Amino acid sequence: MRLYALCDQNLLDSKGITLMDFVKIAKENNAEIIQYRNKEADDNFIKKQLIDIRKDFDGILIVNDSYRLVEFCDGVHLGQEDLKKIDDDIYKSVNFIREYISNDKLLGISTHNKFEVLQANELDVNYIGLGAYRNTSTKNDISHILGDEVDTLASISKHPVGAIGGVKMDDKFEYVTYHVIGSGLLK
Repeated sequence: MRLYALCDQNLLDSKGITLMDFVKIAKENNAEIIQYRNKEADDNFIKKQLIDIRKDFDGILIVNDSYRLVEFCDGVHLGQEDLKKIDDDIYKSVNFIREYISNDKLLGISTHNKFEVLQANELDVNYIGLGAYRNTSTKNDISHILGDEVDTLASISKHPVGAIGGVKMDDKFEYVTYHVIGSGLLK
């Protein structure tokens, strides 16, 4: 199992866990990637958090949504709705982001079904997040749980796949590259 640790600031705050405690837990679990997500803070706060993570984590650091801060990390991850905020045409959105961040940085997007996985195969992205695998307490807007279909859909992706949504450390997948785990690390 390869670990992609999702560090959500709201989750940390709700559990009283510091950013550096999360980084320590991620490192203890051999995380290769940490994605920092903060949907409410301004760029200055997110920049500070990215700089703090980088001081103690030498793996891959991804920022969620805040592509303007890509110089402080190794790449950007965007969800479908966030791509649509840039342009209703996903292809144009991804092209814009890729041009902005350059080919030197990683670009990942979230996918939730066969159509989005096949669409991602045509996009200039480095990986996809795919799910939700199962229900999770950190998101209440999950419209469809994929379950074992995650592995089937991962098999048709030309990009590495991170299983998202309720993934646990002991879950087994054949075609998934990364277990994307956030709150599961904090138990």
